[in-house]
Amino acid sequence: MTSRIVPSSHYARLAGREIHWLDWPAAGPDPQVLIAWHGLARTGRDMDELAEHFAARGFRVICPDTIGRGLSEWSPLPDEEYRLAFYAQLAEALCDELALERVHWVGTSMGGAIGTVCAGGLVVPRMKARIASLVLNDNAPELAQAAIERIRAYAGNPPAFDTVSELETFFRGVYKPYGWLSDAQWRRLAETSTRRLPDGRVTPHYDPAMVRQFSTREDDYLIWPHYDAIEAPVLCLRGAESDLVLPEVVEAMRQRGPGAAGRLEVVEIQGCGHAPALNVPEQLECIEGFIRAAGR
Repeated sequence: MTSRIVPSSHYARLAGREIHWLDWPAAGPDPQVLIAWHGLARTGRDMDELAEHFAARGFRVICPDTIGRGLSEWSPLPDEEYRLAFYAQLAEALCDELALERVHWVGTSMGGAIGTVCAGGLVVPRMKARIASLVLNDNAPELAQAAIERIRAYAGNPPAFDTVSELETFFRGVYKPYGWLSDAQWRRLAETSTRRLPDGRVTPHYDPAMVRQFSTREDDYLIWPHYDAIEAPVLCLRGAESDLVLPEVVEAMRQRGPGAAGRLEVVEIQGCGHAPALNVPEQLECIEGFIRAAGR
């Protein structure tokens, strides 16, 4: 019977804030390193299936909780620190902390935008050379405004419920575009995304102030200059039903930056909107094939 790979949990002060991450050890010597960064209102535990898949195949996988999410510290300066430039600084500090000089990056939604800013090197120049490949999971250098407003509406006013079961039902509705998840995966998503309020009710596990990024920095996710500066190979996974990444934006990606240089691959994920959960073999094998080709 093959034993499961168990991650270790870590905390460190990065860019002045305590950040939490899981470190999945590689099953084998001399591993390549993969950073898997979650979406806007999520946590690093969303990457469990991806991390286990890659760890079993010889990769070391690092799954952070962004500041204000999961077990990482909430920012006392939300308007200054809940933004892509600061998240990129945290990513650089994490690589410094772990002495990582070359990494593959898989980012869902916001995690993809952080990866784009890092790989472009305009904000954190040293990260440009560190990123060997970049996977954008339903993320692009320009996002549909209507979808941003939809996300702001639910993320900026997180509901509270008497029970975790009710919160799980809420998650199943709002994250239905993720595609198929097993009952066990939905339960884990709920349990790893729950915090209890002073009145005893439960609510999603993030700082609601993080959504102010969209009002204080309205163009924070309009990041074409960063995309254009990327020299690493890029894989864009687009949920076929995504309302955030529009086909015309993907076409523009093909015409500039990594696309114009022949370093962009686009794969449409059927049965998903925003954003594929990266939890089924077809999605994981697609990412693995791309990363192994980039590694060569």
